[in-house]
Amino acid sequence: MKIQKTDTTAVGLSGLCLVHCLALPVLGSVMPLMTTVAEAEWVHKALVMIALPIALLAFTQTRRPTTRLVFGALATFGGALLVAGAFVESLHDYETHLTVIGACCLAGAHLFRWTRHQQH
Repeated sequence: MKIQKTDTTAVGLSGLCLVHCLALPVLGSVMPLMTTVAEAEWVHKALVMIALPIALLAFTQTRRPTTRLVFGALATFGGALLVAGAFVESLHDYETHLTVIGACCLAGAHLFRWTRHQQH
């Protein structure tokens, strides 16, 4: 049960990252107040700082070598993209792309881990 909660929380956070990057700018064109929320850099940074410890916790809970390898590779790649998008100023023009790909990789890693756990 603990594995499912960790993965569900992580996938939910990845979804929040996607909403922040994709839906809020669209809403901002309709409702100008949403533009302020969409452009708030602290939101992206906060989500990354919450997501990384959850992914690390999930990694430490993964026991099967193959699952651990695939999960670790996907989560590391996704986390690196999220960190790059949130904290590397020279990549600011690519922030949305990096965040969307990174969030999808992290969500995919957690879904993979969850499905592998359900199979055993």
